[in-house]
Amino acid sequence: MPRPARRRLLSAGLLAATIITGLAVHRWAPDTAASDIAGDALYALAAYLGLAMLVPEARPRVLGLVAAAWCTAVELLQLTGLPERLGTTFPPAMLLLGTVFDVRDLLVYLLMVALAMAVDAALLAASGRQQPRRAPSG
Repeated sequence: MPRPARRRLLSAGLLAATIITGLAVHRWAPDTAASDIAGDALYALAAYLGLAMLVPEARPRVLGLVAAAWCTAVELLQLTGLPERLGTTFPPAMLLLGTVFDVRDLLVYLLMVALAMAVDAALLAASGRQQPRRAPSG
């Protein structure tokens, strides 16, 4: 299986696990700073994995920049009050857009995206070294 296809499949599986974990934290974890941080970290990881699934050829740095920009934009959108208003009429929107701005969320997003980039880069490097070499022709 070509490397992009493997990366897409792995990203999709990890994204599904991340979403399930995030929903479990949202549903069953007590509403504390720790559960808020966990939710933010899982959100940023889901953003990164979603991009890696959609564009498996992209470099980790590019995926990380786009994921960080997305998370930052969503957090800044919360300053408008729009996500909170939307969440009152359609509660699932709160899972995607959040509700209330918190500067700590920005830090958590950036740290998780940096960790995801590092792990992704390490996995890509390891998979490149494990590919069989072709015998020289001639």
